[in-house]
Amino acid sequence: MKLLIASNNAHKVREIEEILSDYFDEMVTLREAGLVIDVVEDGKTFRENAVKKAMETLEKSGFDAALADDSGLCVDALDGAPGVYSARYAGEGHDDTANNDLLMERMKAVPDEKRTCRFVSCIALARKGRPVLVAEGKAEGLLLRAPAGENGFGYDPYFFYPPFSKSFAELTAQEKNSVSHRRAALDALRKALDEENAGA
Repeated sequence: MKLLIASNNAHKVREIEEILSDYFDEMVTLREAGLVIDVVEDGKTFRENAVKKAMETLEKSGFDAALADDSGLCVDALDGAPGVYSARYAGEGHDDTANNDLLMERMKAVPDEKRTCRFVSCIALARKGRPVLVAEGKAEGLLLRAPAGENGFGYDPYFFYPPFSKSFAELTAQEKNSVSHRRAALDALRKALDEENAGA
């Protein structure tokens, strides 16, 4: 079965390929397939967005299977914000710096012990004639007051991961991939595929 990955993020694609290569004969990105499919992510949850993106990509591409994910940062003191708006927290067209600046402004009065947060990733696998499989993963952390580290992207420099005593931006790619929310979601998806195959 040929899988279309609804992403052109090289790091994300490499991780998906490593974990799911047993299940698909070939995996290609939208760019590699020569496709431009823009899906409006207007869901209220990561799950809604991931499922919508996977199903629309499957429908418009003609592939046998399509995989999509939606992920973001959820801060407890902000009632789960930025959440599904993580990529556009400071508004459409703003960058990571603007998003982080707004987050720090809204969190400046919150004491350290109440700066709990988590990265959440939801992955949806849509296939022709089969139910959509959905898996979720999380990484628990604390929100720093200043950035630390040069690796990663988005909110990584502000996300402190206690088991490693480092921010996500201070981890190597290998370290981050071993504990990330996306890794947890992909592992859960692999388990769901194993269970599905065992019951077939």
